[in-house]
Amino acid sequence: MRLLGLDPGLQHTGWGIVDAHGNPPGSRLSFVAAGTIHTDPKQSLADRLVEIHDGLKQVIDLYQPTEAAVEETFVNKNPTSTLKLGLARGVVLMTPASYKLPVAEYPANLIKKSVVGAGHAGKEQVQMMVRVLLPASSAESPDAADALAVAICHAHHLSSLRRWGAKDFREVAR
Repeated sequence: MRLLGLDPGLQHTGWGIVDAHGNPPGSRLSFVAAGTIHTDPKQSLADRLVEIHDGLKQVIDLYQPTEAAVEETFVNKNPTSTLKLGLARGVVLMTPASYKLPVAEYPANLIKKSVVGAGHAGKEQVQMMVRVLLPASSAESPDAADALAVAICHAHHLSSLRRWGAKDFREVAR
């Protein structure tokens, strides 16, 4: 199974791809690729959203993932920033779904707990653990490392989700 992890952002959207092998699914992981889609803050909001969409399409076309997972965003103190991030997140959710890929969502605390062991871990800790879990990884930015962490989290929770017949943990909580 090839998993695409996504860390949405209007300026920097991280992406990371891992192959999940083994039984249960995701018990062995191998790094495939990672990167960041950067948008130009001088462009209009609409053009920046198109940039994110086009960048994700290139990644999906090139690496052919079978599933995607996205980090849920938290609310900022600045409502304008929160709305803009929400728009970027919408593009990040919609693009893999337009390829008919299943798209799971995970809260940031669950991602950090799955990768680091602590739900309030810092970005540096996440980057370090991603390098430990995926020694071949070349995540050049914190956003790419966060996206790999999303993919790792999804791989770790796949068997539980399948057992429950759910796409993500929001369905389990219902």
